[in-house]
Amino acid sequence: MDLARVCNLAALPSSDLDALLRATDVSEVWDVGPRIGKQLKDGDIQSVLDFVRMDPATVRRPWGVTLERTLRELQGQQCIELDSAPGPKKQIACTRSFGKPIHELRPLIEAVSEFAGRAGEKLRAQDSAATEMLVFVHTSPHRAGPQLSRSIVVQLPKPTADSLALVQAAADGMLCMYAPGYRFSKAGVILVDLLPASMQQGNLDFDAPTEPTHNGARERLMVAMDAINGRFGKGTVHSVSTGKSGPLREWDMKQERRTPQYTTRFEDIPVARA
Repeated sequence: MDLARVCNLAALPSSDLDALLRATDVSEVWDVGPRIGKQLKDGDIQSVLDFVRMDPATVRRPWGVTLERTLRELQGQQCIELDSAPGPKKQIACTRSFGKPIHELRPLIEAVSEFAGRAGEKLRAQDSAATEMLVFVHTSPHRAGPQLSRSIVVQLPKPTADSLALVQAAADGMLCMYAPGYRFSKAGVILVDLLPASMQQGNLDFDAPTEPTHNGARERLMVAMDAINGRFGKGTVHSVSTGKSGPLREWDMKQERRTPQYTTRFEDIPVARA
């Protein structure tokens, strides 16, 4: 029972390890399962110890390289590297359903501006830059009335993680897609074609002035925004096009039944009175 939860196989004496493997059914091995386990048992491989004593080439022929790697791992050979942290995302999306149907342009621009700002924070957190942004909006198929679903890919002038540039691209995309007379229920932005921030490729706009001090100031502005929002909460500093935070934003989600945030919001901490 002392090995039932966490077991360090490398720390066990060989006699204890053999006893543990002999007592464990072969179907319990990760990547084996009931189907392959039945096939192994038909070949008189009943326990994990029997499985460990098999030849890797014999396992690979009928069941593939994945099960061979599992066998080699059980034999003490490392085949699968452990990732200490996930790699950078290939896409970053920020989408929300509205608290009520929206039919005006202004709140739609506020919504996608908010989403673009949040996506920019995630982009900078993984030290990447985006070259394209997909903006979409659609009505609800579950509500009566005319239906519309639109999306547009906005090409950014150069790879960037600047929230202000992303917000401008999102607003431009919404301006191109908007059509009156529809009750939209959801919108969002998706940053695609992400590159490491260190890989910056210029464009052929020879007439554009180069202002390295301006670019440095914008980078410092983004660092300051992230630091303030990280300390005082999301949305403390934001683009003016996102509108005023609070109940005045009609596109915000309904969150009356949201689980209390006991560990991150001071107002949600329960109070016990004796």
